[in-house]
Formats: sequence, C-alpha cells, structure tokens
Amino acid sequence: MDIDMKSRELIGILRGVEPQEATAIAEALIRAGVTRIEVPLNSPGPLESIARMVQAFEGQAVFGAGTVLTVEEVEAVARTGAGMIVSPNCDPAVIRATKASNMLSYPGVLTPTECFSALASGADGLKIFPASVIGTGGVAAMRAVLPPTVPVYVVGGADADNFADWIAAGAHGFGIGSALYKPGRSVAEVAVIAREMVQAYDEAKGL
Repeated sequence: MDIDMKSRELIGILRGVEPQEATAIAEALIRAGVTRIEVPLNSPGPLESIARMVQAFEGQAVFGAGTVLTVEEVEAVARTGAGMIVSPNCDPAVIRATKASNMLSYPGVLTPTECFSALASGADGLKIFPASVIGTGGVAAMRAVLPPTVPVYVVGGADADNFADWIAAGAHGFGIGSALYKPGRSVAEVAVIAREMVQAYDEAKGL
C-alpha cells in the first residue's frame, strides 16, 4: 500500500474509542493534520470503528489497528479495508501476514535484534516501544546502525514538549495515545489537542 510520505509522521492512537464516536474523532484528527490513525484491538468494537472510518474517509487518511498479536487478527483487520497494522511486539508471522494483505507493518521493537528481525520480515517501519525505557540515547544508538531510510516511530514517552529531542535522536515520527485521545474526551477537546500536536511537530521538524 502506498502512502504520501510528505504527510506528517504522526499516528493517532485511539485506545478505547467507541464505534459511534470513531468517525467524528477521525474527522477532527484529519482536519488538524493527523492522517494516520489506529484503533487498538483492545478497544470496544475496534473492527467496527475501523470499518466506519475507512468508509467515511477512504483516501484522506490511513487507518489501521493497534495491539495486533496474531495472524488471525491481521486477517480480520484486513477485511475492514484498513491500511496498516501496529503491534506492541515483533512477530515475524504477523509482519508477513500484514504484507501479504497489502498493509503497512509497524511492529514494536526495543532492541537492535528485534529491529533487524522486523526489517528482515518485511516491516515498513519500526515502533520503538516503550520508548521511555531507553530514552533518546537508546534511540540514537540504534538509529546509528539502522538503515537511514527506515522510518522509526517513538511510542510511549513522546509528546508535544519533547518532539524535538526525539527527532534529534533520529526518530522520524510518533505514535500519540492518551496525550491525544482517551475515553471521555470530547471531539472538540481532541481537535484542540491535535492542532497543538501538529503545530509542535511542525516546529520540531522546522516545517
């Protein structure tokens, strides 16, 4: 699957989103400039939420599932029309199944061994998770040995206040969860936060 690499390297993580609010939240994110959106599978009705967002905004953003742990889950997500799979771990079988379904693969990694295993299995990018454990120094050390064209996303410990620090360490982008959305937060609140996140990202990137 192709994606406009000029779009911001921000993935909005909507953990806990309900299907009936998914499209409104997605619209707020897209309007703010966040065009990669995932719904973790431990959310209520995640496949329905993803399917609704794909139907409403196909071509305007890339939608997918997070916390994907099995090949069977990959196949279920693929049936929604989703375009990406995000996992907290590095499972070569899940990565291969994702690519076989023509979706983008972003597995979770925390060591150089996991990074290279993920890339050998066909991953499109690497999700450093939980990034707070290794900090910017750990990301910089791994970035030094990784292929320079491989997108590295920091998840867990990144927010608008420290985007520049992570970028300086070699991160391409970020997965933003509870700092952006959490159950009970209104569409209006999410819209404001998303705009602030995008502005901070643009400033950190020098855009």
